[in-house]
Amino acid sequence: MRAALFLLILSLAATAAEKSTRTCRIIFIAAPESALKTLHLFDGKTAQEVELTRMNFSPVYEVNPEAVSLALLPTPPPTPAKGEAAVVPAGAPTARIAASIRDFYLIVFSDAANQVAPVKMQVVDANAAKFKPGQMLWFNLTQNKVGGVVGTRKLAINPNSRQILDEPASRSEEYHVNIRFIAPGMERPEPLCETNWNHDPRSRSVLFIIQPPGSNVPRIQGFPDFRDADPEKKN
Repeated sequence: MRAALFLLILSLAATAAEKSTRTCRIIFIAAPESALKTLHLFDGKTAQEVELTRMNFSPVYEVNPEAVSLALLPTPPPTPAKGEAAVVPAGAPTARIAASIRDFYLIVFSDAANQVAPVKMQVVDANAAKFKPGQMLWFNLTQNKVGGVVGTRKLAINPNSRQILDEPASRSEEYHVNIRFIAPGMERPEPLCETNWNHDPRSRSVLFIIQPPGSNVPRIQGFPDFRDADPEKKN
């Protein structure tokens, strides 16, 4: 009886710890050469300087677990008077975040029209129960239909959509990739990528299909997300 009660207490404590923690990683997609390298991420309580990384994910950042929105700012907002909330500059890049999201990716894009900070952002749920190690999360940010073979899996993703692909291989090994695209107005698929990639069953992979300026051929950018300890499994 005591053992069962002890296990119940541990379980409740672990659940409370998970709910009291919220984490994110940041990636800046297709950033221009002149783009900012850092900004301040404001979560309603505190502002912390964060890296706007291009070639890999940022470090893992902890944010306010009760935040309902996030903002990226060039400098922290002025300290408010006691009992008042900090004021975010009008027009600052912001994103809503659902209460159920405890771990997420903050995807940043260039937005030269924004006068506060020349970016825009999107929150993407990275719940480990839905997006598991070994799986691939694909984002098609183009107007093209994209499909093909990724190891043992078949990819078929519509324009401006996302798809989770199960592990492309059964273990740590090399696998073949052959992907094609159909641009608007085209009838036949054109080659996009044919090569071999390496599978790491310990790591999640996030891939973006983007349309480089001035090019008729889309491009694939991929980023591994390996965690020594998944934030949703900490206790």
